[in-house]
Amino acid sequence: MRVAIFGAGHVGATATYALMLRALVREIVLIDSNMALARAEAADLSDANALARPAMIWAGDYADAALADIAVITAGAATHGDETRLSVAARSAAIVRACVDGLVGAGFAGIILVAANPVDLMTLAAFRQSGFAAGRVIGTGTLLDSSRLRQVLSQRLLVAPTAVQGAVLGEHGDSEVAAFSTVRIGGMTLDEFTADAAALDESEIADAVRQAGYAIIGGKGYTSFGIATAIVRICEAIIRDEHAVLPVSARLDGQFGIHDLYLSLPCVLGRGGVERILTPDISPAELALLLRSADVLRAAGNALEGG
Repeated sequence: MRVAIFGAGHVGATATYALMLRALVREIVLIDSNMALARAEAADLSDANALARPAMIWAGDYADAALADIAVITAGAATHGDETRLSVAARSAAIVRACVDGLVGAGFAGIILVAANPVDLMTLAAFRQSGFAAGRVIGTGTLLDSSRLRQVLSQRLLVAPTAVQGAVLGEHGDSEVAAFSTVRIGGMTLDEFTADAAALDESEIADAVRQAGYAIIGGKGYTSFGIATAIVRICEAIIRDEHAVLPVSARLDGQFGIHDLYLSLPCVLGRGGVERILTPDISPAELALLLRSADVLRAAGNALEGG
């Protein structure tokens, strides 16, 4: 198995490191417009790999990526200061489309996983540029946001994060929807699990999850570990043909009345990519917020196409 990582920056290098430690694949190729950076990161990672499980890590090109099972696109425009993810869409789109053109031109026949922000729009751009079936083009979406929601709830409820089920839906961004109606702890709803569910300020929790990435960027300038782990988890589900259910960005074709748009809903992931998109039972208020999130993404996508 081979994974190609486009972008040798913080996210790409950390994702490569996490893939190496997880021992998921035998070959990882790093591709970057700055070949010196890609070579340096590959060399550093290879040094670490000497103390881990055997893998081949090197800096390569599109010909190397053509033989990969999964191509992960982390390359894109970074946000700075008060910039939102959507504000860098035009800059990121040019980079993502160039990566996809190179992949298609080289004969790539695997699955494209997009992590570049704004991830929903970039995944849509990659899908349209590639001509691939929609299930073979996936975005990391709200998998990280959903993990943040589970983490916050686990701290408030004094249970392990792995005991909490629940999803953030819609855009990976400011219009995302923390779907508390999907939350389960041991099969119980929040109201059933705790007699003090009303004391949980859902609005405050949702805002904390929404702002988490911005807070990290404000402190260290970028995010890396969380999104890299999300990338690896998606790769794992695909490579191991797990049929795992994860909230990732997929092209909707009528779910909740939304068409031809990438946003996050729970999806069944296997060797072929997205095998099924699920429509969880959410409250009317959450549905209204999800449809608003779709409207935000559609408007941003129309502006991007128009630009």
